[in-house]
Amino acid sequence: MSGGLSEQIVFDDFLKVDIRVGTVIEAEPYPEARKPAFKLRIDFGPEIGVKKTSAQVTKHYTCEGLVGKQVAAVVNFPPRQIGKFMSEVLTLGFPDEGGEVVLIEPGKPVPNGGRLY
Repeated sequence: MSGGLSEQIVFDDFLKVDIRVGTVIEAEPYPEARKPAFKLRIDFGPEIGVKKTSAQVTKHYTCEGLVGKQVAAVVNFPPRQIGKFMSEVLTLGFPDEGGEVVLIEPGKPVPNGGRLY
């Protein structure tokens, strides 16, 4: 997902995308995935709760290293079937020089459920 600049949007378009911070509370291998991935359970605080997702982050992260890490995710997409697993949020990252995902993390601990602005 790289390339040129996307088309311009208005601020109201940005507000439609609900990006929140959560803490990974569980991570496990997802061997059934087509590409190497982990299954994650992320705590987004009392308003949103715990959501599950799959993430193709096996190059830079381990299951043990992900637990306790705060990450950013889009929480208002509809659930999406990923193989036999139902993903409820989209965890966000940027590609490194080799195209592998580097997760977005706050620079300091913040309360779970905080919205990006």
